[in-house]
Order: sequence, then C-alpha cells, then structure tokens
Amino acid sequence: MGPLAVLPVFFELKNKRVVMTGGGPGAAWKAELLAATGAFVDIYIPAAEVSDEMADFIGSKAADEKIRHLDRPWSVDIFAGAAVAVGDVESEAEAQAFRCAAKAAGVPVNLVDKPAYCDFTFGSIVNRSPLVVGISTAGAAPILGQAARRRIETLLPPSLQEWAEAAARLRDRVILRLAPGAERRSFWERFSDAAFKTTPPQDEAELDESIRTIAASSSKVGMVTLVGAGPGEAELLTLKAVRALQAADVILFDDLVSSDILELARREAKRMLVGKRAARESCKQEDINRMMVEFAEAGKSVVRLKSGDVSIFGRAGEELAELKRRKIPYAIVPGITAASALASTFGISLTHRDHAQQLRFVTGHSKKGGLPDDVDWTALAGPRATTIFYMGGRMSQKIADRLMQEGLPAETPVAVAANLSRDDETRAVGRIDRLGEIVERIGVDRPILIGVGNVFSEVAANSIDVDHPETAALERRSAAG
Repeated sequence: MGPLAVLPVFFELKNKRVVMTGGGPGAAWKAELLAATGAFVDIYIPAAEVSDEMADFIGSKAADEKIRHLDRPWSVDIFAGAAVAVGDVESEAEAQAFRCAAKAAGVPVNLVDKPAYCDFTFGSIVNRSPLVVGISTAGAAPILGQAARRRIETLLPPSLQEWAEAAARLRDRVILRLAPGAERRSFWERFSDAAFKTTPPQDEAELDESIRTIAASSSKVGMVTLVGAGPGEAELLTLKAVRALQAADVILFDDLVSSDILELARREAKRMLVGKRAARESCKQEDINRMMVEFAEAGKSVVRLKSGDVSIFGRAGEELAELKRRKIPYAIVPGITAASALASTFGISLTHRDHAQQLRFVTGHSKKGGLPDDVDWTALAGPRATTIFYMGGRMSQKIADRLMQEGLPAETPVAVAANLSRDDETRAVGRIDRLGEIVERIGVDRPILIGVGNVFSEVAANSIDVDHPETAALERRSAAG
C-alpha cells in the first residue's frame, strides 16, 4: 500500500457523551453530524454567541433529550467522561487551551478550521448507514473531497441502506448455517451483487430463503473471471472490473497492468505476475492455464487480469478452452481496448464517415515473430478503412513496406502511440513510408499501437515537426495532455 496522509477511523458514538463549544455555522454542522450518530451532545456556548444556524439546530432538537445547550462558556471540568470534544473558537490561544484541557482528560479533540490542534478531522460523508463512506483530503483540498463525494453518491444507490441493514440482521444466521471460508464468502459476494441490482428483501422470510438458496447452490470449485484492465489508466476500468478485483482471492496479471489498477484489488488477494512481452523472459501459456485451474479447483476466486480487452489479442481463447475442458466456471468482464484509447488520445473518430467505412484490428506479428502470413494484405491496403496494428513495434517498417507494396499510397497518414493513457504515454503522427522511423523514435521495445488510415489526416496536418517534416513531432502526455 502507498503512503497514507491520514488513517480512516470510525467512532462509535451512540449513547456516548460529546462536548462542544462554539455557536457558529461550522459548529452547527458538526453538532448535526454528532447528533446523527445517536450521541449525547452537550453544547457549551453563551446564548448571545449563538448563530442563526446553531439556533435553528438547537430549536429543531428541543424535544431530543440527548441534545443540550448549556448557556455558559466551556471550562476545564466539562471533559470528564466525554468520548470526543469539538470546538469552534476564534483565537489561537483559546484553541490551545481547549486542546490542552481535552487532552488532559484523555479526550480526542477537533477544532474547526484549526488542523494543527486536531486529533481527528471531519471529512465528506456518503451516508447509506450502516454503510458509511468517509472521504478525507487531510485538509489539503476540502472542495476536492466534496467533488469525490458527489461522484461516489452517483455510484451507490440509496437502497444500499436497506441492504446494509439486512446484512446486519443476517450476520449471525450466516455464521451459524454456512461454513467459514469459500462458502460464506460466496454468500456475501452474491448478496453484495444483488444489492446493486435488485430491491432489498422485504421481510425475514425472504432473508432466510436467500441463505438457503445460496447455501444449496454453493460449489466447492471456485471460478475464474477474465477481466479487461483497459489501456492502463485506472479510471478507465469498468465498475464490474473493480468489483471483480475486490472479490478476488488470486490475481494473475499481465506485465502491462499498472500498479494503480492493482491498488484497487482486495488487500488480501494473492497477486502473481504472469505477463508475456516480446524479447523478454515470459511465463508460458501452459503455466498460466495450469495456475488458473489449480487455484479454481482449490475453491479460490481467480481473476485473470489482462491489459486492454480480454477478447482482443489477449490469448483468451486458449485460456477459455482450458477452463471449459476442465469444467471450471468462468466469466468475462470486457475492458477498453487500446484502439479506443488511441482514438481518444488523438481526438479523432476511427470510423469518421468521410474517411472510413471499415475498422480492422490486426496483429503486428506472427507466432514465429515475423509478419503474419495469413493476413489478406491486399485488402488491408484498400482505401476508406482504418487499420489498427497491435504489438507491431518491431515489425513496423515491414508492415509499411508490405502495405505500400500492395498499393497503399506512401503519404497515407499513420498514428503511433506507446503506453497509452499512462503518465509516460508518447505519441506521434506521420506518413506510412516513414513508419519505421517514427516507431524507432518512440521506442520499439515499448508497448506500441499503430493506426493507419485517412482518419488521422487532420492530426497529421496539424503536427508537423520542422526538423523532421516527413514525420510528426513526438508528444508526451505529461506535456500535451
């Protein structure tokens, strides 16, 4: 795990005493949060210093015996027996005094807008209680935290509150009826999947039936999920891919999968690099197949994590054939293929109707390492099409020569990119007759994608390098976006 600016910790405050001072809007907001936890909240502030917001809060809680307004300043004797203390004071001297008094009583303290005096902070909250999501920027960017909260709010349906309440009621019954390990985890994974797809159980009978159904259908064999990791950037993962990573016991991942994506996986998951790269020592496909089967037969949830989309030049066919032969349950989670990221980074449409009526994905090399000999090169050299070559870096000049030999004009635009969507992404455009030189400048050993066709003409026209007019200037993501 990377460094943490703060450790997210949740206080259980129900029926515990909290002391506060301050009558401003910030104090009123925190008093409302503390009251929502079921705490006893004692607010020490002279009536003359109570803001409209705090007066509204106190008035709304007039009938609540847990909320008390004490019309006097705070003093050192208020902290005994308190779970936490919250202050909203103006001067540094009073902040220091409040903190010292709270600490002397062994009480964690928070002071509004004075982080140097805080033991804990209040972040943004997504409330699906008992499911509660807290967001912190460690005081660096509260507005950013609020923006993150809004994004998370859209991902978590309000019905999760009812599902979380149902989970609390089910917990003891699941422990009694289902064996620890795979059987229990299977139940909770299916329960969690249902929480995002269906309405909550309406009564206890439905809850009991859900346990029986899942227990009866539980398999001692695990399953394998082939997951597309996309071109590299973690934000391009699908929600389903993230859920698969967070449910995995074992992750077999390719060399091109970024560490940011792996960071989204369940912490306890075993992670094993099984990538294959040209000109490097690689894991054999037979070994990958064997590991998938062995882990699944041991009852594990296995994620086979592949760069891009699993069904496009990812050797998924061989892996699926082995899983079917061994009768291992499997699922496929598609990912964004590199061709889509290429279109995005160059700001073009791969099927612009003025230039292309076909879109073709072609492997850049054969099993033996040369040009693929079972490809219709004459058809590939035809007009009004966009062709994307995957893994074609080392074959780039041979690809260009063969296409021109079949009649493709030398001035046909090409676009080349390496490490798409990553911080070190590099891209360039130019002509097909200079393709080898462009790839050489980017780096033949990097993960290269090559696009050929007139859809790149506008990009090529706007990206001329005065030192190399036959090619385009290299652009890097960090500088060019």
